[in-house]
Amino acid sequence: MSKKPSKKEQTAVDYLEGLSGGKKRSVNSRRKGVNFENKVCKMLNARFNTTDFMRSPGSGAFATSHKLPEHLMIYGDLITPQNFAFCVECKKGYNKVFIDDLFKDSSDVWKFWRQGERDAKKSGKLPLIVWQQDNKSILAITEDVFKITEVELQAIKYKNILIHKLDDLLQNTTDAYWFTQVAY
Repeated sequence: MSKKPSKKEQTAVDYLEGLSGGKKRSVNSRRKGVNFENKVCKMLNARFNTTDFMRSPGSGAFATSHKLPEHLMIYGDLITPQNFAFCVECKKGYNKVFIDDLFKDSSDVWKFWRQGERDAKKSGKLPLIVWQQDNKSILAITEDVFKITEVELQAIKYKNILIHKLDDLLQNTTDAYWFTQVAY
C-alpha cells in the first residue's frame, strides 16, 4: 500500500497543480489541430500511395487572410492531389458535441459542415469533414449524393450528410470515389 507523499516529497508539478486548485494543464489547441492534420495527411498518403497530401499554410485560414491571385488560393486544411474530389476540413476535439446535436442547427457539427461547404464551393470540390473527438474514432462527414461502395458501410445519415468512420471509408471505397466525383 503506497502512502500519500508528504509536502516535502511532492514534485514541483504536483505543488503547482495544488496551487491552481488541481486543474489540469491547458492543452495547446493549435498544436492539437496541427498534429491531427498531420495524422490525417499520413492516413491519406498511405491509402493513396502518394506524398501529395499535406497541411495548408495556416490550415485553410491562409486563403481568407491573404489577397492572392485565384490560381494560388488554398481552401481547406489540407493540400490535396490535383484531381482529388474533396476539400478537406479537419476538426479535433469538440468533446461536448453529442449525437443529438445533429438535430440542432446551431450545433458545432453543422458549423463544421457549413464551413466545409463554403470552402468546397470556392475550390470547385466536394466537402469532407474529418473529425475526431479525444479518444474516439476518426469520423468522415460527406454528402449523401453518391453510391459509395458495393459493401454496406455503417453510417449515420441525417439530412444531406453521411457520417462514417474514416477507416471504413478509406478501406471500402475505390480510388474512383475519391478522384472522379462531380464537384460543385
